[in-house]
Amino acid sequence: MMRRFIPLILVAGMLNACGRGEEAMPSPESTADQMPVVQQAAAADIVEAQSFLGAPLIRQMDFPNGAQLESNLAAAQAEYDANPNSADALIWLGRRQAYLWQYQDAINTFSQGVERFPEDPRFYRHRGHRYVTVRNLDAAIADFEKAATLFAGQPDQIEPDGAPNPQNIPRSTLQFNVWYHLGLAYYLKGDFESALRAYEECMQVSDNDDSIVATADWYWMSLMRLGRTDEAAALLEMITPDMDIIENDSYLRRMLMYKGQATPESLLDTSTADDLTIATQGYGVGNWYLVNGDTAMAKQIFERVIAGRSWSAFGYIAAEAELARLP
Repeated sequence: MMRRFIPLILVAGMLNACGRGEEAMPSPESTADQMPVVQQAAAADIVEAQSFLGAPLIRQMDFPNGAQLESNLAAAQAEYDANPNSADALIWLGRRQAYLWQYQDAINTFSQGVERFPEDPRFYRHRGHRYVTVRNLDAAIADFEKAATLFAGQPDQIEPDGAPNPQNIPRSTLQFNVWYHLGLAYYLKGDFESALRAYEECMQVSDNDDSIVATADWYWMSLMRLGRTDEAAALLEMITPDMDIIENDSYLRRMLMYKGQATPESLLDTSTADDLTIATQGYGVGNWYLVNGDTAMAKQIFERVIAGRSWSAFGYIAAEAELARLP
């Protein structure tokens, strides 16, 4: 059973009182039944969350584009200070905090928005996303369900990108992101029926090929976990190699693997891939083995995923969730 993490930031003095540990992340050899309930973090680390397996999840500090991210956050803070009654400014402050893995700070910022702008579904959407990041799935589901009630019957709206794609064309919307992340939260809990309901809604607002492949990937996985293989096969008929993809090529490649038009090995080479690639493609490949009956290989891949540092990636979170359930 997954353990719920009570959000808090642990700094040096508090951690010293608890003792120190060698590793912030589980090793490739770690399994759910071998890991202690709670592992310790190094004294200088900032713990943003606890994994489903009991490991502390440490805020990353070294980003290749760290100076730019810090500059963006400073600008967002200045914009909010100058316009404290602006919902947009508050949203961007929280988003910029999250891009620096300051997830608890971001949640607090979005919570301020929920208090001050309770009818604005964007705050529930963004806070719910970061609740997923810190493994608080029940809170995430409540936020996404609330957002959906707030925008019901209203036109959708484009969501501006914080990290624009190469063509600088936003490909997602508010409603897409709410349904997509709601489905993800249910999926992570193992509630595949509810996940399927959310992805059915998400497909209705997926109006470009990037959105379609992202939705279809989790939709297909939900159907397969429910044993609805005929429906899963029918879903694949809409997927073709020549789809107009700007930013979700990883999802397209996974869907082509499900169709038998790509091999698992072509998607994932753990000897050369970086942590983020392994997290992104590793879960899809591992789940493919799982739904095809090779639990041992699936577990091996999931363990390789969580050996990396990209613990905020959805594939990493999903691999954790599977290992917490697998014997």
